[in-house]
This record gives sequence, C-alpha cells and structure tokens, in this order.
Amino acid sequence: MTRTTDRPATPAPAARAPAGALRTAGRLALGAALVFAGSSHLTFARQEFQAQVPAWVPVDDDAVVLASGVVEIGLGAALAAAPRRFRAPVGWLAALFFVAIFPGNLSHYATQTDAFGLDTDTKRLVRLPFQPLLVAWALWSTGAWRSWRAARAGR
Repeated sequence: MTRTTDRPATPAPAARAPAGALRTAGRLALGAALVFAGSSHLTFARQEFQAQVPAWVPVDDDAVVLASGVVEIGLGAALAAAPRRFRAPVGWLAALFFVAIFPGNLSHYATQTDAFGLDTDTKRLVRLPFQPLLVAWALWSTGAWRSWRAARAGR
C-alpha cells in the first residue's frame, strides 16, 4: 500500500552535502572578511573609516570606528566558530549589523566622500547594492533565513 503525504520527500543526506559545504564555506569566508575588516578599523585603515562616519552621528568618529571594528571582529569570530544551534541567531545579528551601517554607505555617496578608492559618484553608487547582498549572505550562510521560514511553516 502506498502512502501519500503533503510533504515532499526529504533528500538523502548525501544530496544535501554540497549545499551544506557551500553554506559552510560562505559562512567561514564572511566570518574571515568581517575579522579582517574589523581589524582594519582598529589599525591601518582607521582614518579612512573615520572619514566615512556621517556628520549626523552624535558620537566621536574614532569611537564609532573602534566600536564597529570590535563588533565586526566579534561577529566574524562568531560566524566562524559558533556551534550549530547559535548560527542562525548570529546570522540575524550580522544581517542587522549590515543594515545598521548602510546609512553610512548612503551618506558616503550623498556627501561625495572619497575613501578606499571610491573617489567618484559612480564607484560609490556601485558599492551600494553590495550591502543588501551582505545581508543575504549572512542569512543564507548561517541558515537563518531557512530556519525562519521553517518556523513560520510550522505554525
């Protein structure tokens, strides 16, 4: 007797392995990029990051750069080393961080601030769509988006 269900068949673990390996590589790469970026906030690129802090931020530019550098290092380390059960929450935190710093990127474009080789309006404009891609990367590579969808489907 054949049993029918509304749920699709679950693929065999071997069929999921390539996607899992790609997700892991993406998570580790994003973590490494964040640790590097955070370290650069604290060292060799500190002044360039200070130039990007919008004038409307009511905190000392250097304090913003140092704090964001520490946060980036922490997020990068968490992306790389968090146990599986914490990966989705870390992914959401990384995504929220990328959203939080996006106004700075918009200000960088609007005020025509030169930094990191972004010395034309075209270059600064081309940079803007990459921030939403970082949000998506954080959510995808940690399984955060998939976990959220699964939780909503289970309601």
